[in-house]
Amino acid sequence: MNGKLLKLAVILGFSVFLTGCQMGGSKDNGIQPTSGYYQTGTASWYGSEYHGRPTKSGERFDKNALTAAHRDLAFDTWVEVTNLSNGYRVTVRINDRGPTIMSRIIDLSERAADEIGMKLAGLATVTLEIVGAP
Repeated sequence: MNGKLLKLAVILGFSVFLTGCQMGGSKDNGIQPTSGYYQTGTASWYGSEYHGRPTKSGERFDKNALTAAHRDLAFDTWVEVTNLSNGYRVTVRINDRGPTIMSRIIDLSERAADEIGMKLAGLATVTLEIVGAP
């Protein structure tokens, strides 16, 4: 009887291990939408304070790259961000999770914020359009 229980415990433990391997880690696939309009809301940006730190995708954050953080979109999704107050646009790649403030929809890198003229203001109302998905 002890041998059967041990065998069952090993099988159960291995099953739990495999389930954890499939669900965990940095492989955060997120939502993989089709191209086109996706969302309108408030954008913010982040820069020097996070420069060089790891993102949720595992790569290092580069404040000078055209990247962004989004809560739901799959990593490596390309998004065109349009600042509705001036019409400026920038295309960014999603490589991180955020923003942590729920009223915001995207956190842009410092360079991306500068490209659409929102760096000084800190926030802007934007639309997001998916232009490429992994």
